[in-house]
Amino acid sequence: MTLQLHPGLRFSWHITIPARASVPALYHDTDFCRDMPVVLATGYLVGMMELTCVNGIMPFMDWPRQQSLGTLVNFRHLAPTPPGMRLRIEGEVLAVEGRRITFAVQAWDDVERVCEGTHERMLIDTARFNDKLAAKVSGVAS
Repeated sequence: MTLQLHPGLRFSWHITIPARASVPALYHDTDFCRDMPVVLATGYLVGMMELTCVNGIMPFMDWPRQQSLGTLVNFRHLAPTPPGMRLRIEGEVLAVEGRRITFAVQAWDDVERVCEGTHERMLIDTARFNDKLAAKVSGVAS
């Protein structure tokens, strides 16, 4: 790492929720989901919470040689958000233990807090990880 990650580091990210992030659009190939409310899908929200953490720690990594992968998500989706609303996500590094980073993350739409929880990521050596993945794929293919 070029800079030192440390507990207390704060960061934020903003995104306008696209129509493709609604439950019916995201899960369009599942019959019963097409009839669900047109609101931000929890699965998409989880991805945005993760990406906010990735973006927050990017200045501290030797990108792309070093990256991070999510290993734990523990979020409560508190309120619905329709497509077109702006989402503000804020995060804070809670702990750095070797390659493991733990975050607190919260999100608000234009009206209220919509998500809160914790997230964990592991720093990886990209080349080493890709070699292990290729060996796994090759083992399955044979």
